[in-house]
Amino acid sequence: MQYEYLAADLRYFCDLRAGALGRGGLAMALAGLLWLVVGIGWVAPVVAAEITPPRQPLTLEILEQRLATPSRQEGKAVIDLRRFEIDLRPENEAFRSRFYRLLQTRLQAGSTPLGLDLSNALIQGDFDLTQLGLRAPLYGEALAPLLTAAEQEQLARDRRRLSQLSQLSQSLLIQAQPTPLRLFLFRGSLRLTQTQFKGRVNGANLFFLDRLEARGAVFNQEVNWTGARFSQTVNFIAAIFGQSARFRNSLFFGRVRFNQSQFWGPVSFQGSEFQANANFNQALFQADSNFSRLQWQQNVDFAQASWQATANFSRSRFLQALFLTETRFESLALFQQAQFHQPINLRGAAIADQLDFGDARFLPGAYINVTGLEFSADQAQILGSPGQIGRFISVPMLPGNETLLRNLVRNFRRLEQIADANQIEYTTEVLRLRELQKRLTGINLNTASPQQLGRVGFTQTQQQAILQARAAQPFLSPTDLLNLDAIDLAAYVKVRDRIMTTTALSWLTRLQAAGQWLLLSLLLLLSRYGTSSGLTLGIAIVAIAFFSLLFWLIDRYRRWQPTPIAAPPWEVGWMLSTFSGLMLGGTSLIERTAEQAGWTLLCLGVLIAPLPLTLVFILYGQGRYHKLMDSSYLVEDGSMRQLRLLIARLPVIPKFPFFRDRYTPILLDRRWNWLNYYDFSLNNWLKFGFNDIRLRDEHLPGLIAALVWYQWSLGILYIALLLWTFSRTIPGLNLLLYF
Repeated sequence: MQYEYLAADLRYFCDLRAGALGRGGLAMALAGLLWLVVGIGWVAPVVAAEITPPRQPLTLEILEQRLATPSRQEGKAVIDLRRFEIDLRPENEAFRSRFYRLLQTRLQAGSTPLGLDLSNALIQGDFDLTQLGLRAPLYGEALAPLLTAAEQEQLARDRRRLSQLSQLSQSLLIQAQPTPLRLFLFRGSLRLTQTQFKGRVNGANLFFLDRLEARGAVFNQEVNWTGARFSQTVNFIAAIFGQSARFRNSLFFGRVRFNQSQFWGPVSFQGSEFQANANFNQALFQADSNFSRLQWQQNVDFAQASWQATANFSRSRFLQALFLTETRFESLALFQQAQFHQPINLRGAAIADQLDFGDARFLPGAYINVTGLEFSADQAQILGSPGQIGRFISVPMLPGNETLLRNLVRNFRRLEQIADANQIEYTTEVLRLRELQKRLTGINLNTASPQQLGRVGFTQTQQQAILQARAAQPFLSPTDLLNLDAIDLAAYVKVRDRIMTTTALSWLTRLQAAGQWLLLSLLLLLSRYGTSSGLTLGIAIVAIAFFSLLFWLIDRYRRWQPTPIAAPPWEVGWMLSTFSGLMLGGTSLIERTAEQAGWTLLCLGVLIAPLPLTLVFILYGQGRYHKLMDSSYLVEDGSMRQLRLLIARLPVIPKFPFFRDRYTPILLDRRWNWLNYYDFSLNNWLKFGFNDIRLRDEHLPGLIAALVWYQWSLGILYIALLLWTFSRTIPGLNLLLYF
């Protein structure tokens, strides 16, 4: 009846096109056409239901007929049992035994493998695939012509494993009678597209030589694929596992696809191996999932997957990239003792409970990309090996990730992993430095000329695309470039640190940004933004040794003629050897702790070398002609000898005569005299020393006083840097600052 009404409306519309209707009937025709479209949408399900034939029960007569006349699918012979209702329940024992025996005989007969197609079938009762497989003998090469070299090698390994397990069980008297060795071959393809299994499915210890297609299959009871081997691709797209699914110790040679699959019961892939790409994107794991001790040899894709229960990846090996993009972890996620060779992508993922990377190994080139991670330090935790996990967390840019980075810092401070919290803060400030540099030197996409775009790295095609796009609408963010067809992600990554979309900066704003950039650069190079006490102490060792040598030089080498005033040779040897040792120890400490040791040493050299060396050259160029030439410029307080904190004292003694009686020149004729210059430099730089050694106030060249005051000024800044670094790296001081 519906078809008659639709046909009438269609003829009415055709008459309109032929001119049978006048202008007044145009509105009626349009209304009829609309009704036609709606009617088609309403009738389509009915039509589909009428076209799709209902499932019919499979009888032995139909089975024998289908076995006798296999169909052809994609050029291969296949036993077609689609859209049947197959009753394998215990009460139908006669049919079940004949079903397995007939099907097994047909599948194993002949040299050409036959496939089995159970698409859209309904299987009542338990379904045992092992009864359809070819029993593999423990020894011999009878199956060699059927297998590839990799499959033969794997079959040999399986035989050895089963034999060793049997011998071990017998030697330990675990069982009185040895269990028969079970290993079966399924030669042809197996299609289970949209098949419904009401009972359990057993595919344990099966070696599938052809592909397995189970798109949209529904497994209402538990599924056992333990020890299975899959030579070709495996497709479980949109499959539903109602209860437990076991894939333990399975081996997948080809590509595996579990996209959009739903696991409502526990799932276990423990001990399995994936030799090709594995896709689990948009999969749902409602119960605990066990992916421990797995080996993933190619990329693993869990993008947009959802875990409602524990996800266990402990002790697994990821030889290629792991994609957890936009994945949701509602419960515990374990990656303990896992090994990563390539990056882990957590971009846009959400963590509601705990993400544990404890004792995980990150090989060179492996890191965790947490861009856009939804994570709250008050509700969730990210765990890892203390002092290590922070170094592998990566964020490519600061905009859009400030809150995430603050939450990560809070997370590690709550866990008392101070080194990891400091590493995250260091990463944050490195990104901030890049943003400041971009503001100062970046190219504005909305105003740049084609020549400037070319110098940044854009091709001519990309330049034309940018010019056309900004003519229609200005760029609001550098990421808008990804909307252009001419620019892909790789091109954007190459130029993102040198482009911007902000308006032009005023000179005052640019000067302020330059000051911030300079200060931040110094903090990053000299202390890793207060996160490395070792680096800060290494800088102190180098600076103290350098100034000690300068003070010793200007105090012990004053002139050569007419009467030389110089240090004896033994003092020269002591001074140069100790200076070399301190410089070597300080530079090695900097190289071990600095992120960019070369730039750190260059920065330190610019701070301590140019001005002092200039003063020394001027001093020796103009000569020294003053009284007390034979007396040292340094005097010490002889009233007491003790360790002193001299942060409040100045490097020159007061002019009050009473103090001159307390301070006497250091003794130049002692063999330990060279230690006084290290003590004086230590006092000036760290404001801490063994004796209170200062400059005398009489007959002192101004250049020498300027050199000492310069070191004292740098020492004040260094003390502030050192205390700030200690407060961020020593837990006790850290609590005073942050809690």
